[in-house]
Amino acid sequence: MRLRLVPKETKWDFFSRSKLWLGISALLMVVAFASFLVQGLNYGIDFRGGTTIRTESAQPIDIGVYRGAIDALELGDVSITEVFDPTFGLDQNVSMIRIQAQDGEEAVSPEVIEAVEAALAGVVPDIQFVSVESVGPKVSGELIQTAVIAVLLAIGAVLVYIWLRFEWQFALGAVAALVHDVLLTIGIFSELQIRFDLAIIAALLTIVGYSLNDTVVVFDRVRENLRKYKQMPLKEVLNISINETLSRTMMTSVTTLLALIALFVLGGDVIRGFVFAMIWGVIVGTYSSIFVASAILLWLGVKRDWSKPDANAGTQYANIDA
Repeated sequence: MRLRLVPKETKWDFFSRSKLWLGISALLMVVAFASFLVQGLNYGIDFRGGTTIRTESAQPIDIGVYRGAIDALELGDVSITEVFDPTFGLDQNVSMIRIQAQDGEEAVSPEVIEAVEAALAGVVPDIQFVSVESVGPKVSGELIQTAVIAVLLAIGAVLVYIWLRFEWQFALGAVAALVHDVLLTIGIFSELQIRFDLAIIAALLTIVGYSLNDTVVVFDRVRENLRKYKQMPLKEVLNISINETLSRTMMTSVTTLLALIALFVLGGDVIRGFVFAMIWGVIVGTYSSIFVASAILLWLGVKRDWSKPDANAGTQYANIDA
């Protein structure tokens, strides 16, 4: 007996309350944007600047012990990771400790660095401090600019891709869904003040790809059904297409979420922000591919020219392979 998250055949009307779903999405986007303007993001070391201390010891690294020693200093955002390298010896245990710049300062002061080293030496007697490197506000500003450009270029590439594969109405629907997903993800990080660093940018780009994949699956079925049901209203074609792909959409999303939830619970503090962004992105990406992208497509309409001998449906670029 096969596992099914939804019935084999469904006939749900996804557009009976399309204005309500679009209204909820618009409201959430406004709240997210307002939160970003009022609260801003809780930038991590990558974007705020700070200092990285590289340590080495013969004693195996216990991140909990390291963090406990440093937390007593109340330095704010501190990231501790163990460095793995096949060239390291058995008695060569290396860690990277990243400390954010304190308020009103461009870098971590020498006094703070000395306090951190003293605290760690108290719990790990043989610890050595191999190097100390600082990231200033100028480099951090450049990273923010580069991150914004990366996300915008990804969305722009999606616009061109969908436009060529389908039609401009499909492209605008897909891009609206992507903007919706990215903005809501940034908004939840702003509202909850979760640390926002380069790993979250990687998550945003991954969310763009995931959401696009889900949307293209639905749009492909829409294009097929536009050929199959030549006289059927676009609303009915969209409903049939979403219902036909719903089982695949739910199975993909749920299995992805199972893996992400396991990582969130067991993966530790280092990747928790990235995994949280992915969990949120999968949820809103699944929602937007059904209720946002398709609703925008319905609102814009699709040109269907059946005067052509080959009766291509819905797009002059229908035969272009991705």
